[in-house]
Amino acid sequence: MTKLQQAIEQTKIAGNKAFVPYIMAGDGGLATLKPTILKLQEMGVTAIEVGIPFTDPVADGPTIEQAGERALAEGVTLRKVLAALASFRGEIQVPLVVMTYFNPVLAFGLEAFAKACVAGGVKGLIVPDVPLEESEILRDTLNSRGIDIVQLVSLTSPPERIARIAAASQGFVYAVTVNGITGARASFADDLHDHFARLREASQIPVLAGFGISTPEQVVSMGALSDGVIVGSAIVTALHEGNLEKIEALVSASKGVFQKSTL
Repeated sequence: MTKLQQAIEQTKIAGNKAFVPYIMAGDGGLATLKPTILKLQEMGVTAIEVGIPFTDPVADGPTIEQAGERALAEGVTLRKVLAALASFRGEIQVPLVVMTYFNPVLAFGLEAFAKACVAGGVKGLIVPDVPLEESEILRDTLNSRGIDIVQLVSLTSPPERIARIAAASQGFVYAVTVNGITGARASFADDLHDHFARLREASQIPVLAGFGISTPEQVVSMGALSDGVIVGSAIVTALHEGNLEKIEALVSASKGVFQKSTL
């Protein structure tokens, strides 16, 4: 079992749901990266998804897109983020999952990128513009260094593709909960129960729900369907506004979800 999957499984054993906050590295300057990660770690998150700012994101809504633009304006790059992580790796106790795009990885060089990930304590990688069929190029270089390649599965994926993605994903399966871009949602589709039931039946590893989750109530309801949640836009907004209480409320909602009746 990989370090990333192990962290999620240990959360389940404790009677909780996994909580993975997404942060935009360098939003507010690269100097904010260390205190942000250490504060989230202190709050009891399961893992942290570290977003890398990119000029042409695939599915980012306005909140994350604007955070990326702020980080780019600060001169933040993939190389700088990984170097910053390496500078305080000894203080990082939770698995880090880097979310980037293939262009910066290719420009970095796969071998050099993999070594920098190891130095920064990275345990997982999400590259949304590399489809399942092309993902071997990442696996060949990163798996041998203990870094998982996390696959995303959409609501429109047919059963046979769900099975293939579930079999190929490592660490956890990233289950996208909406058809559209990231950002807060007031409600979700009525048929998510069936979708997540199929996903969890097909997967031998944890299934985490992401996109649109922005309130403690949604953390509870989505956690009831899955093994945990990924919260992005709400975390990015709260960090930008300095509203740590909001983040603490979201994290707290993932605790003891097994015992909560929600839907």
